Amino acid sequence: HSVSVPFNPGRTDATQEQTDVESFGFLEPIADGFRNYSKGKYTVSAEALLIDKAQLLTLSAPEMTVLVGGLRVLGANVGQRQHGVFTSRTETLSNDFFTNLLDMGVEWKPTSPAADEFEGRDRKTGSVKWTATRVDLVFGSNAIL
Repeated sequence: HSVSVPFNPGRTDATQEQTDVESFGFLEPIADGFRNYSKGKYTVSAEALLIDKAQLLTLSAPEMTVLVGGLRVLGANVGQRQHGVFTSRTETLSNDFFTNLLDMGVEWKPTSPAADEFEGRDRKTGSVKWTATRVDLVFGSNAIL
């Protein structure tokens, strides 16, 4: 299949010299739970920031859930991090994120003092199967999601 997607480059009338580059720093996101990104540590939890972003995008809980699961199995994390990529078939759209997240053969334990990163270990062998963030694990612990 061939798909043609139109592209609009945005403003092309301002040159680099006419642009106040430093002023754009205020537009940089502090967190993006959809891509497992956080610029730093905040008093607001990462999952709360994800829900806030989803609300700004007018996504329902099911829409947010399926979008995050799809992005994880496609490997769309910032910096190619493997947190939440619960699949051996990266870049294949599947339900592996949810299947492996809910696998009772995996025990999740925090790996950081702030409990914002986790390891999922095989209950029988103790070997690490997956790594995750709070954003990833919220989908296994919240009945609405």
